[in-house]
Amino acid sequence: MYEDKYKARSSSSYLLPVTCLILVFAFVAFLFAPNPSVYAQGQSKSASDGGSAKLIGAGLAFGLAGAGAGIGLGFVGAAGLAAISDNPKMQSRVFIFVGMVESIAIYGIVMMFIILGQ
Repeated sequence: MYEDKYKARSSSSYLLPVTCLILVFAFVAFLFAPNPSVYAQGQSKSASDGGSAKLIGAGLAFGLAGAGAGIGLGFVGAAGLAAISDNPKMQSRVFIFVGMVESIAIYGIVMMFIILGQ
C-alpha cells in the first residue's frame, strides 16, 4: 500500500509543464525577433532605449524565481510534513530545507533589483 501511494510520475504528467515552458520561450523569442522594417527606416530613439528589455528581464527573473521556489516548496513541504509526522525531532532540519528553497526566491528579487539598477 505504501509503494502504491508514492509511485513515480508517468511521462504524460510532465506534458503540461513542458508545453507551458515551450510556449513561454516561444513568446520571448517572438518579442526579441528582429523586425525588418526597423532597419529600412533607421533607428529611432525609442528603439535604442533598453528600458523595455530591462523590464522584461527583471520580470522574468522575479517571476521564474518565484515560480521555481513555489514548486520546490510544494515538494519540500510535503516531504517535510511526512518526515515530521514520522519523527517530530526532524522539525528543525525540515525548516532548514524550507529556508534553502525560499532563498531561491530571494535570489530572484536581488537579480531583479540588479537588472533594474543598471
